[in-house]
Amino acid sequence: MKIIGLTGGIASGKSIVSSVFKELGAVILDADQIARLVVLPHQPAWEDIVKFFGPEVVNKDKSLNRAKIGDIVYNNPESLRELNRFTHPRIMQYYKDELRRIQIEQPDAIVILEVPLLYETNMDKLCQQVVVVWVDRETQIRRLMKRDNMTYEDAVRRVEAQMPLDEKVKRADFVIDNRGSIVETKEKATKYYNEILAKA
Repeated sequence: MKIIGLTGGIASGKSIVSSVFKELGAVILDADQIARLVVLPHQPAWEDIVKFFGPEVVNKDKSLNRAKIGDIVYNNPESLRELNRFTHPRIMQYYKDELRRIQIEQPDAIVILEVPLLYETNMDKLCQQVVVVWVDRETQIRRLMKRDNMTYEDAVRRVEAQMPLDEKVKRADFVIDNRGSIVETKEKATKYYNEILAKA
């Protein structure tokens, strides 16, 4: 089993690259999906979040109102730290359990850990290689504004809440420049994956 970390920044294009890897046969463990699983109603992380943020962050169906929580934490570093403290250890445990299962069931698998906060949470230590999907800061802000119908100021706040992409690039084993077209990015991702297969 080969474990590859896939990271970038918000609106940098990770999901495009991840979809290529999946089409080519990789097993994808997506942190955003896992984060949703660990905060399902009445899970331990859900209980902690509701206790800390209050019942106003709970929807009628008992799911968490992610937009409301997002508004709170992106303007409050202390709240963001608490949210991460509730979720990150549970997400990490889920990853470890899944990796053990895949090792047994698919020992030759190429596993992609798609994690926005890969370096921030030290999950790069689980990986044999790390791929960073990169765009320049202004492109990132512009795409985020368009994607989430966000103001420039809000987009800047979201981008600045994460480790700068240029810092991630310095630590990466491989960088996919996503400033061009989707087709170009998919070609780069395919080329990288085929090189991994050839070495496997």
